[in-house]
Amino acid sequence: MSSNRITAYIGLGANLGHPLRQIENALWRLDNSAGIQVIAVSDFYRSKALLAPDAAPQPDYINAAALLKTSLPVRWLLQRLLFIEQKLGRTRGQRWAPRTLDLDLLLYGQQRYQLPNLTVPHAAIHKRAFVLYPLRDLAPNLVVPGLGSLQRLLRRCDRSEITVCRTEQGPLMHIDSPKII
Repeated sequence: MSSNRITAYIGLGANLGHPLRQIENALWRLDNSAGIQVIAVSDFYRSKALLAPDAAPQPDYINAAALLKTSLPVRWLLQRLLFIEQKLGRTRGQRWAPRTLDLDLLLYGQQRYQLPNLTVPHAAIHKRAFVLYPLRDLAPNLVVPGLGSLQRLLRRCDRSEITVCRTEQGPLMHIDSPKII
């Protein structure tokens, strides 16, 4: 990778099929993509699905965040995320529909973008516990461009709908927070 590497954070989520396996596969594909290196992965969290009004119930999501170093321009990184989603069975349709995989570009350095198909920082980053708490695992002192410190955003966020995923053996994937890949 070139020396011009940007630190980026992505959100990962899934609630169909085998969500944990989907996220693991996405992380492997990201780490094996030219111009991308996965540096760390947060704990995995279980969260209730966001639902459209009058929508049928959905399975809970498994969510995580990953810290990347990338030499890819922001649009190319977005295209890589969309490609991986598609390869792992994601079909786009109704907003807030169940998903085999959702990869969101949360942050790209300290840069801000407002493009037709991309908003960075992610437009809803400040509202979602299932995004903020995994980010805290990776960078507790993070400052979100245009929104302020992660700690301030966390104080305003309801955590009642999320829990750290655990099995009898401990956290899923037997990871400590954060996992170095």
